[in-house]
Amino acid sequence: MSFNLARVFEGFSNLNVLVIGDVMIDAYLWGEVSRISPEAPVPILSKTTHENRLGGAGNVALNLQSLGANPILCAVIGNDAKAATFMGLLNDNRLDSDGIILAPERITTVKTRIISQNQHMLRVDEEDSTPISCELTVQLQMLIGKLIDTNNIHAIIFEDYDKGVITPELISFVVDLARKHNIPTLVDPKKRNYDYYRGLTFFKPNFKEFKEGQNVDLSKNDQLSILEEARKFLTATGNEYLMVTMAEKGVFICGQHEHAFFPAQIRNIADVSGAGDTVISVCALCLASGLTPQLVAQIANMSGGLVCEKPGVVPVDKSLLLEECLLKIPDLKNH
Repeated sequence: MSFNLARVFEGFSNLNVLVIGDVMIDAYLWGEVSRISPEAPVPILSKTTHENRLGGAGNVALNLQSLGANPILCAVIGNDAKAATFMGLLNDNRLDSDGIILAPERITTVKTRIISQNQHMLRVDEEDSTPISCELTVQLQMLIGKLIDTNNIHAIIFEDYDKGVITPELISFVVDLARKHNIPTLVDPKKRNYDYYRGLTFFKPNFKEFKEGQNVDLSKNDQLSILEEARKFLTATGNEYLMVTMAEKGVFICGQHEHAFFPAQIRNIADVSGAGDTVISVCALCLASGLTPQLVAQIANMSGGLVCEKPGVVPVDKSLLLEECLLKIPDLKNH
């Protein structure tokens, strides 16, 4: 290899990444269960701890920050009590709020996870997943244009959780703007907008999302069929690269002229929540740093495995990721 990965990782601190999408509060309620309710056959949780964390696109921002980069969040939330909590979390994590629009007609998304003895018992969601209005879309487009004009943006991530912030009109606007400024675009898609992501640099669904989006029945063991479907997808959409995360089977990366399957590392899996956020963050920084797509896929694959060893939604540890990459990626072992 003609580069030093440690130096590439150090260079992440020079990168500005615009993260557009659905932000939310990840709330955790921990407690102990020792009896069943007399009112219904359900456990009674005696609450011990409660914590709020940044979720959705906010977790992508935390991962980028943990890797040393400067994330710029751009999203729409409600103008409600939870919005104040969200803004407080941004401040606590030293993240700018210039890209956040407060909309009285929306509510701030909150996902509350109820946990006892490290077991996830229940999740309660508070959300409005209808698409944002045309007026809000235009307001968001203007804000994104301003952020691109006033910041040296090195990559743009669409973080789509199907909560309504990303619309087909917004996608088209941002992709066109990114092309004019020669900025790579990446997406972690969901089903609603799957077909509208066209002309992007990097498209990263998980295996289930890819199967559903393509409306095909694929097996993770049938690499030839996966490759055929991937090439059809790239030709139809004009996206440059497709990377599919496949859990225990690792990742698959495909361009028009090359492809590769990289196996997963053996891990003690504690929690897969947030792994996709980590993977797309690593992809964006490695791509913006000029690494080859195949190397991007291998490093991202490593990062997803690392965060799955931690309970809850947590950002990746940069130094640990570098250490693991140098140790376990064959092409990097001597660098």
